[in-house]
Amino acid sequence: MLNILFEDENLILIDKPAGLLVHRTRQAYGEEENALIQLRDQIGSWVAPVHRLDRATSGILLFAKNEEILPLLKARFMDREVRKYYLTIVRGIPKEKEALIDHPLESERSKKLQEAQTKYRVLAESEIPFNSTGRYPTSRYSLLEVELLTGRTHQIRRHLAHLRHYIIGDKKHGDNRQNIFFENQFGLSNLLLHAWRLSFRHPMTEDEISLSCLPPAHFRTIMSKLGWNDTEFFSGK
Repeated sequence: MLNILFEDENLILIDKPAGLLVHRTRQAYGEEENALIQLRDQIGSWVAPVHRLDRATSGILLFAKNEEILPLLKARFMDREVRKYYLTIVRGIPKEKEALIDHPLESERSKKLQEAQTKYRVLAESEIPFNSTGRYPTSRYSLLEVELLTGRTHQIRRHLAHLRHYIIGDKKHGDNRQNIFFENQFGLSNLLLHAWRLSFRHPMTEDEISLSCLPPAHFRTIMSKLGWNDTEFFSGK
């Protein structure tokens, strides 16, 4: 059963588990399990995803429940009226504790450069007595809150890789040495990227909808291993 965070007659928001596709894709041809089908069967209603999360990313995902509201919700995203915040754990500690990454990214389809903007702020820092790279006696990591201002493919992962603050568990854009270290040391096989807060105005009622969603157990386990008490960040969320 998918965890439903909010539902009315027009829309529904869920907590998508890591590893679950949003819908069928050519890249995962033949796989039947996805959030769209699961949610449709769970509530017995037509649904359509308004935006996407990478398969490996967990967290808040918005669906429309009728064809009338779908374009209205999509327009809110296109007009950047929806605020999307993510949590992630990265290698190293950024020099700037809060910054805007304004760095164009190449489209995977057209290969043209596209505007891409991501904000981040450092929530916590850690230095552990393990040699994860073979170069230093300790290793440093950061917990970041990231706000996605544009919606390019793998934008957060690519932007943080551009800064060389690779997301732990990112097998495509990350640091493989770090991924191997976390798998061997802590048994981690997941990407540490979670869509944790979403806010927007309801297109029908104009009510403000603002939701948060706790990161999954594997994310909170790594937080604990790095010395961060999750109740400090998520109490009241």
